[in-house]
Amino acid sequence: MQLQQIFSSSEEAMKKTIEKVRHDLAAIRTGRASASIVEGIKVESYGSLMPINQIAGVSVPDAKTIEIKPWDSSQLGAIEKAIIKAEIGFTPINDGKLIRISVPPLTEERRKEIVKSINKTAEDYRVAVRNERRVLVDGIKKAEKDKLITEDDRKKSENEAQKVTDSYIKKIDELIALKEKEVMQI
Repeated sequence: MQLQQIFSSSEEAMKKTIEKVRHDLAAIRTGRASASIVEGIKVESYGSLMPINQIAGVSVPDAKTIEIKPWDSSQLGAIEKAIIKAEIGFTPINDGKLIRISVPPLTEERRKEIVKSINKTAEDYRVAVRNERRVLVDGIKKAEKDKLITEDDRKKSENEAQKVTDSYIKKIDELIALKEKEVMQI
């Protein structure tokens, strides 16, 4: 019973790591306009910092444009200031009703830098999954030490832990490969 709890908590942590990878990859610029590029920007609004998508509608009318339409037009200046302050590499254009951001195509050099950054991030996530495996194996060894499982059960469980870890690392690698392909695509 205790082994199942150890496995399920470790696997849950690995699943969260995969979700974090998906979220972080969605925010990486690929030369196409995406609402996720501006989602993380916080705007000083009504005396507090709020995510941009809570004070404005963010839309992508075409592959090269992001439009931000605040629900309260008095927030246009604050949103524009927040985008500039976020240093995402775009200049917002304020037309009095909404803010447009033009997403220029990426240069080959910039694409390669992004891929390098993606790979560094991927390694950090692989390490996180391996750390979860270490926690899992430590729990298995403790269960054996406490005489809850036999040595054979420990060895089987450690092999199972490695298989689970390998499957999650493979998922990370697949997500990274897809994003690299997307970034390098012109």
